[in-house]
Amino acid sequence: MPKGSTGLSEQAYFVLAALLDGPLHGHAILKRVVELSDGRITLAVGTLYGALDRLAAAGVIQVEREEVVNGRKRRYFRITDEGTGLVQAEARRMQQAASVVTRRQLGATAG
Repeated sequence: MPKGSTGLSEQAYFVLAALLDGPLHGHAILKRVVELSDGRITLAVGTLYGALDRLAAAGVIQVEREEVVNGRKRRYFRITDEGTGLVQAEARRMQQAASVVTRRQLGATAG
């Protein structure tokens, strides 16, 4: 998983974040990513499934179950304990990085 010290791209970060509340199927993940990112990130279906395959290969998500809906297979993905730890570590890293700037801005306005 390229990018960032934890190896998470922004897209992968939001996919993992979407799964924190429980298993979701692909279309629900797409919708949740849009909601969580305030519309900043919209994933094409092919991009999503490529990301899901990479995340599953890395052991941070797994298929929980499959069902057939209207003749099509629907896979539900869940985040693993490793995935939860990874996305939490990335959130802490981003928070620490942001604090470098916000502390400077607060110092500049106080002076």
